[in-house]
Amino acid sequence: MTRVAIVEGDGIGHEVIPVARNALELLHPEYEYFPVDVGYGRWEVTGCPCADNDILELKTADVVLFGAVTTPPMKDYQSVVLRLRKALDLYANLRPVKGNGFDIMIVRENTEGLYSGIEEFTPDRATTLRVVTREGAERIVRKAIQLAKERKGHLTVGHKANVLKSDVLFRDICLAEAKAAGLPCSEKFIDALSLDVLQHPKAYDVVVTTNIFGDILSDVASYLVGGLGLVPSANIGDRYALFEPVHGSAPDIAGKNIANPIAALRSAAMLINYLGDAHGGEQIESAIQQVLVHGIRTRDLGGSTGTKEFGEAVIQALDRVKDIR
Repeated sequence: MTRVAIVEGDGIGHEVIPVARNALELLHPEYEYFPVDVGYGRWEVTGCPCADNDILELKTADVVLFGAVTTPPMKDYQSVVLRLRKALDLYANLRPVKGNGFDIMIVRENTEGLYSGIEEFTPDRATTLRVVTREGAERIVRKAIQLAKERKGHLTVGHKANVLKSDVLFRDICLAEAKAAGLPCSEKFIDALSLDVLQHPKAYDVVVTTNIFGDILSDVASYLVGGLGLVPSANIGDRYALFEPVHGSAPDIAGKNIANPIAALRSAAMLINYLGDAHGGEQIESAIQQVLVHGIRTRDLGGSTGTKEFGEAVIQALDRVKDIR
């Protein structure tokens, strides 16, 4: 039996993830769904945001649907997201940005770079070590090459090799792997790339880059489709997979029934596509589009519909189309 771990996390995760879970349960009632509680809210109660037993429980799942978590600016607080990525070795972060006439897949290295977790604090200086390894660069670009071959067949490498020696290694490995695979490949400095993606999105297919650059670039690219509330992501490793909205926990709007659940729904679509049901993923997207066409929108998209009500409308639309094969 397919086991799906549900992690609502913090903030608006408690509002948008239940909507996505409802969609999954409608399409696949045969899956086993079970909750795992991690995040800042868990830390406030127990003093531990993510225990070893939580990691072990997540490892029993075939896939994880993950909401946003809050990471407070405290030097002794360990990021739950970074811990999960390392513990499950989720080295490839895939962030699709798809709109009118363009379809971009941003492939972000997910376990090293500036999110290496190797840091040092003194009263007068804080240092974070940026780590780029040959193994890390090779496996992320090979994943990007695989995706590019399944899509339009072009790869772009985003880097800052004119300033960072670690990016010289990353760029050279990416270009060499693409050449060996016979895949057309170009390169751009990440700052110029961020602008050009907005100006000429149709020119891009698969973009591969390092950890923090991919984080920033995908947030920038979300402007093309209406903002962070609409963009999903997948965190993929050789054994485990975790799917989550790109947006954060948004504590300023949590509990107000105004968050947009589309990114969570699209993350659920990526999840079942990963499990082999591409048609189900398409049905979730079709249901979302039907609701939007009828003018039902959350506040960030200019509407007045609440999170719960928008989710109910999508589930109703999905129920109408789910048996159409």
